[in-house]
Amino acid sequence: MKLVFIIGDAAVGKMTVGQELMNITELRLFHNHMAIEPVIEIFGGFHPAVINRLREVVFEEFASSGQYGMIFTYMWAFDMPSDWEYIEHVKKIFKQRSSDVEFYYAELVAARDVRLQRNVSENRLKNKPSKRDTAASNRRLITDDAQHRMESYDGEVPFENYIRIDNTDLSPEDAARRIKAHFNL
Repeated sequence: MKLVFIIGDAAVGKMTVGQELMNITELRLFHNHMAIEPVIEIFGGFHPAVINRLREVVFEEFASSGQYGMIFTYMWAFDMPSDWEYIEHVKKIFKQRSSDVEFYYAELVAARDVRLQRNVSENRLKNKPSKRDTAASNRRLITDDAQHRMESYDGEVPFENYIRIDNTDLSPEDAARRIKAHFNL
């Protein structure tokens, strides 16, 4: 089984590249907002504990399913030890249920002005209702940039199966093809 983490800052294109990668591989996509949006809808607000438990159920069941693999998108704050721990926690869930699991990490980076444009794209707003208040979403993007380091330093990510892609000027299809080719998915 394969678990591909697509990581990066807000509106960098994680979900859209993940959609394209799913289209050209046998991997299934579990983008971060697939757990966030239902919780917001049901509870009327963001509840991290519920979101994390929902994710865990999906991870546990998928890791036991015998499927080819999963793409999981995650906004990783590299300056937050808890985010590093969360990635290890997810990996542990898969390792406990699949002895042959392989992990891959694709970090996407793009300039802020491009991310602000992508933040209001039709595909993003269709799949992420909580982003439809675009003024508030843009403010969160800028605030997150100011509060956390959402891009890794050169050499910081210690994992063997890692690629960093500046997709500022790449189409989602091109970025997905690069990921597929680099990891031979």
